[in-house]
Amino acid sequence: MSETVELSPVDLEILRVLQNDARTTNKELAAAVGLAPSTCLDRVARLRETGVITGQHAKVDAAKVGRPLEAFLFVQVRPHRRPLVEQFVEHLLALPEIRAVYHLTGPDDFLAHVATTSAAELQRLVLDELTSRDEVARVHTNLVFQQWQGGPLLPPDGEPAQGARIRRRDR
Repeated sequence: MSETVELSPVDLEILRVLQNDARTTNKELAAAVGLAPSTCLDRVARLRETGVITGQHAKVDAAKVGRPLEAFLFVQVRPHRRPLVEQFVEHLLALPEIRAVYHLTGPDDFLAHVATTSAAELQRLVLDELTSRDEVARVHTNLVFQQWQGGPLLPPDGEPAQGARIRRRDR
């Protein structure tokens, strides 16, 4: 079930600031968005309670922790049925090389972002953890040469000036 969350321009500014630096203190955040610290704290709590803010994370440089080779693995699973899909996703998420997994439409069923220590380790991952599984029909691998981060995720242009309506999915 989805519910709509009303976001004011101040809420959107709070999100912008926190997405750029989640370590911003409440006092700094309040000053940046023009609120009293207590009001700002209440706003952030509401954004968390409604599921708009889903967490805070440390961004780790994979190369600096010994995993310099990143790749995207496009995986086709057959048969594509819920019980099999759930088990496959659980298997992927248990692997330390997995950075993210996406369920897709189109010719591929999954996209897995991985970070490995070497080409040999990437090959081991594909052969021993993916293509060795009965449900995996195909794996297509693309290496990552370079990556750029996008900016804060805010509503698209054209949203009403007084705020935005964001759909939240219950988990």
